[in-house]
Amino acid sequence: MHIGIAGNIGSGKTTLTRMLAQHYGWTPKYEAVTHNPFLEDYYKDIPRWSFNLEVYFLTQRFKDVMEIARSRETIIQDRTIFEGVYVFVANNVAMGNLSQRDFDAYMDLFHVMMEMVKLPDLLIYLKCSIPHLVAQIQKRGRDYEQTMSLEYLGGLNKRYEQFINEEYKGEVLTIDADNLDFQNNPEDFASITDKIDARLFGLF
Repeated sequence: MHIGIAGNIGSGKTTLTRMLAQHYGWTPKYEAVTHNPFLEDYYKDIPRWSFNLEVYFLTQRFKDVMEIARSRETIIQDRTIFEGVYVFVANNVAMGNLSQRDFDAYMDLFHVMMEMVKLPDLLIYLKCSIPHLVAQIQKRGRDYEQTMSLEYLGGLNKRYEQFINEEYKGEVLTIDADNLDFQNNPEDFASITDKIDARLFGLF
């Protein structure tokens, strides 16, 4: 089984991935952030490095999807291949950070990959407001994220809503995360696992 965690930067995807993996005994698959050779350059000059960054992410996520497809374990994945395309790349195109030529080349590669990719069994979407995301980003203190503009973050949020509500064809569980502290409050975490149990196992 393949479970995906979707959500904007600072929404708590990685934390929830880790906690659900521990709770259910699932195998976590984390997004390659700390080892991405383009990430710091990207935040310094987004138009220059958008294509490099997005192709790198697409390649890594495709490798992850192929590994998940071969696995007999239940995998919970921190961000899916679909968000990279329909949220982050779409946002960079809309903001003029990615040229039409580069976008066409990227989408050609993506469509070839999609011939071998299946949707996750369940996509869990952490829905957050901009103030909540900003507070979380400031709290975790990654230097390259501190210069991120509100316009950029807001564009991503808009694209996430479009992706979830209009473009994604699979099973989605939306969690309104603004008023949840699932990392520190067991009741908040239990409210999430109850919803997952109902979707996956027909409980409650």
